[in-house]
Amino acid sequence: MNRLEQLKGLLADAPKDSFITFAIAKEYEKAGDTDEALKHYLMIAKHDPEYVGLYYHLGKLYEERGDIPTAISSYEKGMSIAKTAGDDHAYSELAGAKEMVDD
Repeated sequence: MNRLEQLKGLLADAPKDSFITFAIAKEYEKAGDTDEALKHYLMIAKHDPEYVGLYYHLGKLYEERGDIPTAISSYEKGMSIAKTAGDDHAYSELAGAKEMVDD
């Protein structure tokens, strides 16, 4: 059984687990399946919008797909959540990513 199948099995037991869903999204990204990766990232955004680690990777995926306005929006939402959570490191990473595309 490969890693993706193992993760899917874990998710079946905990369907709203953001960490597992995030790991599945990353596996799909590695495999080049950005549609499935996006689907899983958006599941996290729906069920756990405070999961700050989501927004950097979601923004990068939107960038890769050529959707810069949505990437910027993702970074901004993540920055807001990071600021509220007092997560200066995440805020800085998101602000840097936004700055790189917001020219």
